[in-house]
Amino acid sequence: IMELAYVCEWEKRPKSTHCPSIPLVCSWSCRNLVAFTTDLKSEDDDKNVSHMIHIIDTEHPWDVFSINSGHTEVISCLEWDQSGSRLLSADGDGQIKCWSMSDHLVNSWESVLSSSLDGDPIIALSWLHNGVKLALHVEMSGSTNFGEKFSRVKFSPSLTLFGGKPMEGWLAVTVSGLVTVSLLKPGGALLTASESLCRLRGRVALADIAFTGGGNIVVAATDGSSSSPVQFYKVVVSVVSEKCRIDTELLPSLFLRCTTDPLRREKYPAVTHLKFLTRENSEQVLLCASNQNGSIVECWSLRKEGLPVNNIFQHCSPVVGEKQPTILKWRILTTTSDLERVSAVALPKLPISISNTELKFCPGLGLALAFHDGSIQILHRLSLHTMGVFYGASSAQRPGDESAIKRQRTAGPTVHFKALQFSWTSLALAGVDNHGKLHMLRVSPSMGQVLEMNTTLRHLLFLLEYCMVTGYDWWDVLLHVQPSMVHNLVEKLHEEYMRQNQALQQVLATRIVAVKASLCKLSTATAARACDFHAKLLLIAISSTLKSLLRPHVLNTPDKSPGDRLTEICAKNTDTDIDKVMLNLKTEEFVLDGPPLQSLQQLIQWVGDFVLYLLANLPNQGSMVRPGFGFMRDGASLGMLREMLVMIRIWGLLKPGCLPTFTATSDNQDSMLLLFRLLTKLWLCSRDDGAPQDPDDSLIDECCLLPSQLLVPSMDWLPVNDGVMVKLQGKHPLRLQFGKASSLPSNAPPTPLEVFNRTPGSQRMDNLRCVHMGVCPTEESKACTRCGCVTMLRSPNKTNAMKQWEQRWIKNCLCGGLWRRIPPTFT
Repeated sequence: IMELAYVCEWEKRPKSTHCPSIPLVCSWSCRNLVAFTTDLKSEDDDKNVSHMIHIIDTEHPWDVFSINSGHTEVISCLEWDQSGSRLLSADGDGQIKCWSMSDHLVNSWESVLSSSLDGDPIIALSWLHNGVKLALHVEMSGSTNFGEKFSRVKFSPSLTLFGGKPMEGWLAVTVSGLVTVSLLKPGGALLTASESLCRLRGRVALADIAFTGGGNIVVAATDGSSSSPVQFYKVVVSVVSEKCRIDTELLPSLFLRCTTDPLRREKYPAVTHLKFLTRENSEQVLLCASNQNGSIVECWSLRKEGLPVNNIFQHCSPVVGEKQPTILKWRILTTTSDLERVSAVALPKLPISISNTELKFCPGLGLALAFHDGSIQILHRLSLHTMGVFYGASSAQRPGDESAIKRQRTAGPTVHFKALQFSWTSLALAGVDNHGKLHMLRVSPSMGQVLEMNTTLRHLLFLLEYCMVTGYDWWDVLLHVQPSMVHNLVEKLHEEYMRQNQALQQVLATRIVAVKASLCKLSTATAARACDFHAKLLLIAISSTLKSLLRPHVLNTPDKSPGDRLTEICAKNTDTDIDKVMLNLKTEEFVLDGPPLQSLQQLIQWVGDFVLYLLANLPNQGSMVRPGFGFMRDGASLGMLREMLVMIRIWGLLKPGCLPTFTATSDNQDSMLLLFRLLTKLWLCSRDDGAPQDPDDSLIDECCLLPSQLLVPSMDWLPVNDGVMVKLQGKHPLRLQFGKASSLPSNAPPTPLEVFNRTPGSQRMDNLRCVHMGVCPTEESKACTRCGCVTMLRSPNKTNAMKQWEQRWIKNCLCGGLWRRIPPTFT
């Protein structure tokens, strides 16, 4: 059910070693950033311990950003916010720090806010809920409507500002029974308050936080003894007269089942893990009680039950409309048998709706338990039945190998996980072991069941659609996509997308192209299509930018914008002469000042080079699918290119310097006229309103002559992606080392397409600005964590038009991926 995907190790450091006795914490964000802690102590001075936070993106795990957190005690909690861009850390001295990306780079972080309760250790931490909750209806996975598969659940934020906007902030529980809340005011200041969970404060060893649909917060707490009750409290946060107010109320409590069993009353004296099954469900809780050698896990549910009325009141006449009184009571759902000692628990984050009790398996239905013998078990989240087992990398034991199990127990302490976290689609696990190594594991979507290929494809398709709708990163879904699945997944994803309504299609238009591009990279057979999808993302962005420059000539704005009218006229006018198409347009709408056009010349140049590349390669699209093949039948993209050529032609009359430059063999060659004529002929073969046709022989002949008329540029189609995803397609584990990208084995088969090959002396491209950076760039650059797109960190252009273009990609890449800083030179 699980395979080791990769292991990242610390480089051997001469003056510092990891302290394996100190507990570790690990947290995984929805943008596939993993944060974990280690504590390094100097060999010269045992008291000098640095409490480190390490942040990686899962595609480049060796590129770790290590922060000396400044915490004076051991870090006890790490918590990502709902957007995956900010991180909370809390320690054993009551200090809470909020970390955010510096310049929107995943390998550059800074502490921006902090709060503290001096000397009171934090044991539970959470961001306040923002009121956004999505439910996944797995039984509706065959539906064609995204609205039936993923529905928005009515859920109130923990605290709202004027107009219903959720207020940001965090909530923490301390070991002395205090609950502290820090609210982030719109101006950036913090509003902090603390309150006791109950009147009689006592020690709290374990706690967890959940949220209710009504905007309340529920805190579960225990003093660590299995013979003591597990208490639950309702916490209500409000702002009164510019001050934060906290109200608490005691809720029904429970005693563990194992303490009421006479045979097990003293067997498991300590509660070691306490977690709500999901953060939005305060009515189901998971408890683990342990001794030195073993553990037992119980799952409890809060039920509303009728309260029986005493017989003395049975004959009294009931009040009209009065119902039987009810009471909330905790009932045990299920319990496990005796287990090995549990070292870590991971709960799935996928918000599946379990309305169908017959559901035997689906992603997100299992929780993970790590044991001190190095193994991990996946259990059904409700029945707690074992669905699969992973035996640790250091463990030689396998099912049925009793001698190995005996050897394992008699040997010294084994490598086991101290912290464990599921990814946001529950298809991967990140764990930190007691030696400070980070492990990443694949979790099968079938949860150990043997499924036919179509069912597996349906699960993966369902999760890809979920990531498209939510905007979450789908890296962990790609872990399970084999090269043979890529074509089917891309086709089925497109079919499902085309069945959605027009408004939703428009919202998801660029996300689906980005998903298709990342899928196509996984197979050499579809690698050329990945080039096309990246080019399409850039094409859509340039088209919308150039159209946004158009302004209506008169003040009373017409029903349609100039860009919409341009699209409509170009779609109706099938003339192959660009000058005749121009006659139907109001050229006064295209009048712009010179500087904006001149500053966007490199984007205009890319459009011209792209059209020339497509047409020149039309005759070669035969035996092997080459980059650009996907555009030959894409009428919408060809129409977009045609519109842009018309715009550029008009702007060239106003400002000749903005025109694309072509190297022609003849002085009297009108390159734009020639390219528009050939592009229109190709567009007519693939228009949406008719059946697609093959280009006729005359068009192919003219395209064959094109390289002899114009110098065809070499397009730098695909950014070089040096991540681990392609390397993980095999079944063998990767062993990597932090700080060393060279430790990535290059066992991938050579790509047959010359467009992917990068010679050492080739020019490096700024993929967003469409300019060359030289062979060995000295400028600081950033690269996309998903597609590898490279761009300079600081803008070389000071004009407003170019600044607006660059501002669009300040937080995310074209494909929606995050940015990471890369060294000044690539050599």
